[in-house]
Amino acid sequence: MITHWYNILADLDFDLPPDIASFGRTGGGGIDPQLPLALMRQEMSRQPWLPIPDEVRECYEAWRPTPLRRARKLEKALGTGAAIYYKYEGGNLTGSHKLNTALAQAYYYRAAGARKLVVATGAGQWGTAVAAACQTFGLGCQIFMVRSSLEGKPYRRTIMELLGATVTASPSDETKVGQRFRTEGDLGGTLSIALGEALEAAAEPGARFCAGSGETYSLLHQTVIGLECIEQMKAAAAWPDVVIAGLGAGSNFAGLSFPFLGSTLVGDKPVRALSVEPAACPKLTEGVYAYDFTDSSERTPMQKMYTLGYRFTPPAMHAGGLRYHGTAKIISALYDRGLIEATAYQQRDIFASAALFTKCEGIVPAPESAHAVHAAIVEAQRSDTDGQHPTILFSLSGHGLFDMGAYRAFLDGEMQEELVPREAIRRSLALLPPQPDTPERGS
Repeated sequence: MITHWYNILADLDFDLPPDIASFGRTGGGGIDPQLPLALMRQEMSRQPWLPIPDEVRECYEAWRPTPLRRARKLEKALGTGAAIYYKYEGGNLTGSHKLNTALAQAYYYRAAGARKLVVATGAGQWGTAVAAACQTFGLGCQIFMVRSSLEGKPYRRTIMELLGATVTASPSDETKVGQRFRTEGDLGGTLSIALGEALEAAAEPGARFCAGSGETYSLLHQTVIGLECIEQMKAAAAWPDVVIAGLGAGSNFAGLSFPFLGSTLVGDKPVRALSVEPAACPKLTEGVYAYDFTDSSERTPMQKMYTLGYRFTPPAMHAGGLRYHGTAKIISALYDRGLIEATAYQQRDIFASAALFTKCEGIVPAPESAHAVHAAIVEAQRSDTDGQHPTILFSLSGHGLFDMGAYRAFLDGEMQEELVPREAIRRSLALLPPQPDTPERGS
């Protein structure tokens, strides 16, 4: 059982660009999210190893360590010489990796005196994880879920409410942020809008907002995934040449790759780290590295990240958890320095690979996780063409049993390829907030 989280900041030879307050706008002076001091310390720490509290470890023991499996039937179906391994994170109540940080955050928020957590969720994995964590630690829970995802995955709402949470479709009429976007005609919603609503709703006494996939501490908590993988790969007398994970804001990718990148940065057994994003929301492959808001409320301090612009609205897609406009600042900095790689694929190709994986390995991948499945298959086939036989490791971050509507659309031939016009990205990027002349300006 892993006893400490790994902090990649300890192995970086550069500092991250600081968060800054917005300027040249109405408001935007930043808000006080009343983040627990313990999480603030984790956000800023340069210590390589941070202890997992005993109470959190006891919760982890209900399903961790998670299995590392070799996809031998998939290898046979592909006729590949590559060895393909996957780390399966879907075997807990919530069905995804999100519970790793949800439990940790609920623990720290309760210790800081919070009585209720308010969150935003895209496809529902984060909302489900926080609902379960709040139930575990005796906290109330309010969830704003992107309306288009809620309508496509209604049983996600059922499990969240079964766990005692209140679930609201976003944009809603309950907040000023929601009312604003409904007036502007955006009824399907985005994760950025849902985040803005959650931030506003968290202003009530005793309530706190918590973020699940972009903040440094949430990436830290996910490193139990990669740390377990390192021990499991050693036990299998194997070592990956490339590690692969889907990319939304970044917690899944960070959880698998950061421990391996740590080894790379200190010169031990170098590993390629490949992030996979949807072609409908291509932050790293099509975005820019700039200061931007983390949500649509325009109230939060800005972070330097790869972004499509906080007003970017992705087209309808089935991997709702990957529709966030930006990328975690650590991952953005690593990509800017060429330390990680990124690629993007269309959803019909993604689901074709997911269907093959289901037939071979007996697990239905979540659409978000299916991005890593597809990339692993592409890597294996490319290596065969090049006459190489690499070891490939990918994160199967959750199951897709709540995503049967998406799989039905694929099987019926009704799934569309979603191409984002470059003009739409250009218009969104034109709305980026004013950029500082130096990293210090406006801080």
